Amino acid sequence: MNTKILVTGSNGQLGSELRLLAEEHPEIDFSFTDFEELDITQADKVNEAMRSFMPQWIINCAAYNAVDKAEQEPEKAFLLNAEAPAILARAAQGFRARLLHVSTDYVFDGRNYKPYSEEDAVSPLGQYAKSKAEGEKQALQHCDAAIVVRTSWLYSAFGANFVKTIRRVGQNHAELKVVADQIGSPTWAHDLAEAILLLIQTNAEPGIIHFSNEGICSWYDFARAIVELSGMDSDVKPTDTAGYPLPSPRPYYSVLNKSKYNQITHQLAPYWRDSLKKCIALLDDQG
Repeated sequence: MNTKILVTGSNGQLGSELRLLAEEHPEIDFSFTDFEELDITQADKVNEAMRSFMPQWIINCAAYNAVDKAEQEPEKAFLLNAEAPAILARAAQGFRARLLHVSTDYVFDGRNYKPYSEEDAVSPLGQYAKSKAEGEKQALQHCDAAIVVRTSWLYSAFGANFVKTIRRVGQNHAELKVVADQIGSPTWAHDLAEAILLLIQTNAEPGIIHFSNEGICSWYDFARAIVELSGMDSDVKPTDTAGYPLPSPRPYYSVLNKSKYNQITHQLAPYWRDSLKKCIALLDDQG
């Protein structure tokens, strides 16, 4: 019998990548939903969808991702990032399904000196980060079989993201200033989608698992690589966080330790620059 997976937020970066991968997995029966098909903030709608499809897994890709806007509208961030995961977790528990909920490196304050492990205490800084940290807690509290996958600096050929922004702005500006004092790991959503399906196929134990692409860099390094691999002429200059103030604070260091993922799947995540090259090739093909 095919594994049945309900995907929420499937029009976003990660959901779109899962749609593509679905074509390679005939052994999985996917139900792709976004807000139009399923409002995950309504428990009755979620239970109705569960009763109708009876999935073994829910992959929650839905999220409020407007990091700075969340400072002005925290209630919206908490509704989608914390209350909705609680609703999904209760539904999964009630229908004997498993929940895989996607979270973020922003749950950490960035004061670490070595990659964050799953056991490190969270210390979110802004409203977005606090809502995501609460969502993790709700998912694990209300579903005994829940997995929380934390990732970082997500980008893809779909949706709005840093890679697309740098390529667009770089076409019209000879010089770009990008922060060089925030360190992390860029992650291609395609690789994250593959990692999530691998965790499901291996029936990973409940709990928190970190996944990002291998290697570390600053946003400045990332921007330089985007410009270089895109064959653009823009001159990328480093600045510091103080020189580029934003409403919501960012962690200075949010590298994730992926040894747990490696042990579970016996796979290493691809190197960030190799994946960036593949994504940029796709964007170039799209014109």
